[in-house]
Amino acid sequence: MAKKDYYEVLDLQKGASENDIKRAYKRLASKHHPDKNQGSKDAEEKFKEINEAYEVLGDAEKRAAYDQYGHAAFEQGGGAGGFGGGFGGGGFGGFEDIFSEMFGGGFGGGGRRNRVVRGDDLRYDIEISLEEAVKGCKKDIRISTLAECDTCHGSGAEKGSKVETCSHCHGSGRIRRQQGFFVTEAVCPSCHGSGKKIEKPCKSCHGDGRVQKAKNLSVTIPAGVDTGNQLRLSGEGAAGENGAPAGDLYVVIHVREHDIFERDGSNLYCEVPISFTMAALGGEIEVPTLDGKLKLKIPAETQTGKLFRVRGKGVTSPRGGYAGDLICKVVIETPVALNDEQKDLLRKLEESLEGKSQHRPQQEGFLDSVKNFFSNLGKN
Repeated sequence: MAKKDYYEVLDLQKGASENDIKRAYKRLASKHHPDKNQGSKDAEEKFKEINEAYEVLGDAEKRAAYDQYGHAAFEQGGGAGGFGGGFGGGGFGGFEDIFSEMFGGGFGGGGRRNRVVRGDDLRYDIEISLEEAVKGCKKDIRISTLAECDTCHGSGAEKGSKVETCSHCHGSGRIRRQQGFFVTEAVCPSCHGSGKKIEKPCKSCHGDGRVQKAKNLSVTIPAGVDTGNQLRLSGEGAAGENGAPAGDLYVVIHVREHDIFERDGSNLYCEVPISFTMAALGGEIEVPTLDGKLKLKIPAETQTGKLFRVRGKGVTSPRGGYAGDLICKVVIETPVALNDEQKDLLRKLEESLEGKSQHRPQQEGFLDSVKNFFSNLGKN
């Protein structure tokens, strides 16, 4: 089935900015996260699609390749897929197989013996709060992975059972065939690529040397991470074949939406409602930060939408450097549920301001612009 366009998956146009892509990913990943949609296969598939799209569009080089070649840029093991159950085995992947088929072995020219295949890399998605993302935290996670069999310790054989070199491929795990000038290789049908024959396969792992296990891990999340960041836990992926090294585990961060703050890079934004009286006369209000409350001075004649910057109360990047800022946007709140006396006072205030443009410069400027607009419209 043809893959969906990555821009369409993130509900974006092709020329979207880096920030647009990041914001769209945050919004959609939060909406379709499996933790919020327990048991929903549709949400799980949508979540995978969103992550796959962001893996490409969130990386400048991959995005450039995708814009030019589409999904074809990542076929044959060359791309950024959405990790699925794992990232694939180690080594050179498809390139090594091509060289083997052409020249009858690895890069050294000889047939490969006791073929070693590194374990798959795994992915784990974790959701944390904004406070945890900004300050850092430790999280305990539980993953299911292929681990070395405790019974046979990875050999694949019952205790005391003979493990011999495969006589069919002589331990290489591959069969070479020559047709004229060309030499090709294929996985040995007798040992299935292991290069060995086991007299009595281990009953626990059925000769594979690995079993599916659940394990608990403690993950240290550094301060300053953001949605889409990945933490690499070396050797915590799936165990490799034939005693090969294990793959890695990639922990992908998802930061939950906050009730008060919105994050953009190293800055935090919040809206602060103030009364009409405070906006007109000025005063002090308490505003929240992730470290507690602080007082913000509101000057007289403040207009709605004005931004106040509090230095150093944002986020410090995990790579170090200065902290970002907290930017507060004041919004003037219209009084509600007024009684008759309060309404009468407001009417008297309105009457006292009537016809005095110096008290309402924005309104007067707007009305002049409207008048000029209609005047010019009538001339055309």
